[in-house]
Amino acid sequence: MSDTQTLYAAFTAKIDAVLSALEAEGALPAGSPRQNVTVEPPRDPSHGDLATNAAMVLAKQARTNPRDLAGKIVEKLSADPAVTSAEIAGPGFINLRLSPAAWLDELRAIATQAGDYGRSQMGAGSRVNVEYVSANPTGPMHMGHCRGAVVGDALAALLEYAGHQVTREYYINDAGGQVDVLARSAHIRYREALGEDVGEVPEGLYPGDYLIPVGKYLASEFGDKYASASEEEWLAIFRAEAVEQMMGLIKEDLALLGIHHDVFASEAALHAAGKPDEAEAWLRTHDLVYDGILEAPKGKTPEDWEPVELPLFRSTKFGDDQDRPIKKSSGSWTYFGADLAYHMQKAASADELIDIWGADHAGTVKRIKAAVAALSEGQGKPIPFDVKLVQMVNLVRNGEPVKMSKRAGTFVTLADVVHEVGKDVVRFTMLTRKPEAQMEFDFAKVIEASKDNPVFYVQYAHARISSTLRKGAAEGFAPSTDHLDLLGAEELDLVQQAAQFPRLVEAASAAREPHRVAFYLYDLAAALHAYWNLGNDRPDKRFIVAGEPDMTGARLFLATQIAQVIRNGLGVLGVEAVEEM
Repeated sequence: MSDTQTLYAAFTAKIDAVLSALEAEGALPAGSPRQNVTVEPPRDPSHGDLATNAAMVLAKQARTNPRDLAGKIVEKLSADPAVTSAEIAGPGFINLRLSPAAWLDELRAIATQAGDYGRSQMGAGSRVNVEYVSANPTGPMHMGHCRGAVVGDALAALLEYAGHQVTREYYINDAGGQVDVLARSAHIRYREALGEDVGEVPEGLYPGDYLIPVGKYLASEFGDKYASASEEEWLAIFRAEAVEQMMGLIKEDLALLGIHHDVFASEAALHAAGKPDEAEAWLRTHDLVYDGILEAPKGKTPEDWEPVELPLFRSTKFGDDQDRPIKKSSGSWTYFGADLAYHMQKAASADELIDIWGADHAGTVKRIKAAVAALSEGQGKPIPFDVKLVQMVNLVRNGEPVKMSKRAGTFVTLADVVHEVGKDVVRFTMLTRKPEAQMEFDFAKVIEASKDNPVFYVQYAHARISSTLRKGAAEGFAPSTDHLDLLGAEELDLVQQAAQFPRLVEAASAAREPHRVAFYLYDLAAALHAYWNLGNDRPDKRFIVAGEPDMTGARLFLATQIAQVIRNGLGVLGVEAVEEM
């Protein structure tokens, strides 16, 4: 095995070579499809180090039973010096046990590849647009936005690590009624900044103090020019200015989490450029939009519902349960109509689209997927499109739920939480559960120094290794590859856990699930802590063993590589690997 090729990739190549040899011998038909052949750890570790389903997958093409084909594969694999045993299990699975040298080669590969260990080219440079956050620009980021922001950012980083070209995009919803409410709220604060006693902010406007600086900015920009002017004179101006100020605030908040987008796409600019009209014309040309009348809403009778002819998108053609209007009876665009045009715009410069949405948008997934399917058909190329739904986060402080309301101005800002517990705690915590699962963010528990706090547990593993390396250096020891053969079964168990990282990256990327990286890091940290605890019981199993420089050098080299894998994984998640705690 090459010392720069990861173990799972190497054995995938070895099995591929065996299958090619069997094709050459006539035991397998030439060109037998191998895309479903896997190399992975057995479900039960006692069965071996690696398992492959090659015989199960290819036996039908070979017109033989899987165990017979497995026997031919085993015969060739057994000749490999890295394989100490190859056994057929059950109906035809093949379990392999590897020599210690194979795992030591992997340990050296981690050292050689360093920060690139686990990096993959499986994405082959395909262009993926990941749209996430896209919060209405009506206030600062609050914790309701946080989980989707972290999931989207970690997914973008994971896809890049796996070889994709990624565009991080934020869609600014600056064309709806909520930005008119923002403008009116800002006008109140503008008049207040000019010295007027505005009293209580009227019902229906945004009362939050975050608009006070916006009012002061507008006062410095325009003086009293619009203090008593009619709304039609200042609404459009204040809308644009307030949105710009809010987006500046949102970008600052996201930067606290280490999040930076490549593209900020404006819904208002989309309308101004006539993109929805272009989309409608294109869809009509392809008979995907027609003028029709919607069915009466459930529970409505002809007396209380007036049928209106509207332009309807043929979303039923793509799996939706009814066709959807792209315009309202007033002639203005529906949100779906604008969203359809926006996705058409994104698809023009991407090979795949991924949207990160709050779970409250679940009802619109089917129709927007139908729209992207239509665009794919019209453009003559498939555009994979995935929507990741993210559940809200329930905040808990002192055992009590924290209530939030933007309208009432009583929400918990993202900035306040980051300042209180730290960026790394927030980011890692948001990835400790699947995004579609409910999550509780307990302010006390996320900073708890215990095994039950995954953030602490993983960072502590890295800090422990860093401390050990510092102690070793102080005592005259250094990591060394000279005597790696002294490492025993317990140490090689750690190597096997670390060796999962490259395949984990590819699996997590293929599934578009960055939380898998967080889960893996917790398991790797648990393995490190277990080994450390073994040393507490058995001094001969400590990383630093007095009077044993050769063994100590080998174990410090092992510790260094475990720390490297932890750093690489945390880097994908946008979390710092701390040196001390």
